[in-house]
Amino acid sequence: MKLFVVRHGIAIDRKAPDCPPDPERFLTVDGVKKTAQVAKAVAALGEKADLLISSPYVRATQTAEIFASSLGHAVGKIRQSETLLPGTDPLLLFRELAKEKETDSVFVFGHAPQLDEVIAYAMGSKRTVTELKKAGVAQIELTRVSPPAGVLVWVCPPKVMRRGK
Repeated sequence: MKLFVVRHGIAIDRKAPDCPPDPERFLTVDGVKKTAQVAKAVAALGEKADLLISSPYVRATQTAEIFASSLGHAVGKIRQSETLLPGTDPLLLFRELAKEKETDSVFVFGHAPQLDEVIAYAMGSKRTVTELKKAGVAQIELTRVSPPAGVLVWVCPPKVMRRGK
């Protein structure tokens, strides 16, 4: 299984006077624009998505919707999962993914530092080896889903993905 791990785009600052509660924080105009550029770059690589799973937080869901549009995936078919909420044990995500027997390519959308823990866990480590930036993307090739065994194929900062856009 190809697992693409995507951190949400740039969201409204927590310190902004009009900032809503954390679950309701949304992408800024710049965040939407930059995330769309990254999503188009991933689509240009020829990547497909059998399944998109997002944290239920607004900023992650918005990021998933932008990627769905670029990847030709129905926005209405994005699944939300509490396994992608901040602080959740990565094992729970992999248990959920193990139920997807006929799925070759999955995109997950969530938050730091939890997604960096997901990447490390997929490679059999408890120590993080990445630090995804906002709208950053990593691809893991999973040879086994649960418990996970995988190889980090690539990790790309959003700046690199947006280059030339």
